[in-house]
Amino acid sequence: MAKEAPLAGWAGARPPASLEGRALAYVSLVLMALLSIFFGALRSVSCARGKNASDTPKTITSREAICIPIIASCTLLGHYLAFKIFFQEYIQLLLSMYYCVLGILELSHTISPMIHKFFLANSSNKQDQLLFTQGSGETRKEMVNYKFDTKDLVCLVINSAVGVWYLLRKHWIANNLFGLAFSLNTLELFHLNDVSTGCILLNSLLIYDVFWVFGTNVMVTVAKSSEVPIKLVFPQDLLEKDLEANNFAMLGLGDIIIPGIFIALFLRFDISLKKNMHTYFYTSFVAYIFGLGLTIFIMHIFEHGQSALLYLVLACVGFPLLVAVAKGEVAEMFSYRDTTPMEVP
Repeated sequence: MAKEAPLAGWAGARPPASLEGRALAYVSLVLMALLSIFFGALRSVSCARGKNASDTPKTITSREAICIPIIASCTLLGHYLAFKIFFQEYIQLLLSMYYCVLGILELSHTISPMIHKFFLANSSNKQDQLLFTQGSGETRKEMVNYKFDTKDLVCLVINSAVGVWYLLRKHWIANNLFGLAFSLNTLELFHLNDVSTGCILLNSLLIYDVFWVFGTNVMVTVAKSSEVPIKLVFPQDLLEKDLEANNFAMLGLGDIIIPGIFIALFLRFDISLKKNMHTYFYTSFVAYIFGLGLTIFIMHIFEHGQSALLYLVLACVGFPLLVAVAKGEVAEMFSYRDTTPMEVP
C-alpha cells in the first residue's frame, strides 16, 4: 500500500525554465493534492458505511500511530542503502515492477465505480469466480476467492495499458495516475477513529519528516533518485517542451496522505454533529492549502527542499483546534469516536 512508501517533502530538480512554468507546476501539484484529499475524504465516508468499497476500513490505533514513523524510517533508509550498495538499474527495475502491479490494482479500484456506473451500466452482471483451495474434504481451506465480472476485466485491461506505458516510458502522467490512485485508496481505507490518535500520528511523522529532510540528505536523495510513483510530479518546463518536459517539481504522497487522513476524520466528525455544516472539514481543508502555500514560499526563500509536514501539521492541527475553542466544542471534538452511522454530504 501507499503507506509503505517514503514520505518525501517538496523539492525542485533544477532551476525552472521560466517563472510561468514554475507557477504552473506548483499550482498543478496543489490542485492534484486537494482533489485527492477532497474525494478521498468523501470516499472514506462511504467506506465507513460499507458502500462503494470492497474492503472495510482499517482503523489506525494510537500504538500504530507511534510505530508508523519507525516503519517509514526503516523503509526510507532501506531505499537509500539499496541505491548506494547495489546497481541502481536493477533496484529501479524491481521497484518499478512492484509499484506497477500495485498501481494497476489501485487504479482499478479507483476507477471501477466509474466504469460500472457510466460505461457499462447495461452489460451483464454475471460474475465469474477465481478460487484456490488447499487440502480436500473437511480440511479444505480457501486460499483465494475472488469474484469478478466483465466490467472488472475491462477496467483491468485499461489500467494494464497504463502500467505498460509507465514501465516503458516512466512518463510523468502515468506516474501521477498511479500516485493519485495510491492517495485516494489510502484515504478511503485507512481511518483515524479519534482526534487524539490523529494528533499523535501527525506530530510523530512531523518529527520523522524534519529529521530526514533537514538532518540528512536521505529524503531528498531518495525522492530525486527514485523513479517509482511515491510522489506526484509536474514539469516546470512544460511550456517549452510540452509533454516531453523533464525538469520536475515534486510532492511526496505522504504529504497528501497523512494530513488527508486527518482531514477525512474531520469530515466524518462534522457529519456526526448533524448540523448540516462541515465547519471542521472546510477549516482543515483551508489549513492544508495554507500549509502547502507556506511550504512553497519558504522553499523559494531558502532555495532548498522543505519538510512539507512541518507546516502542514501545524496548520491542520492548529486551525481546527482554534475553531473548536471559539465554538466551545473542544471536549466534544476530543471525545468523538468514529462509530456513528453517517450519510455522504
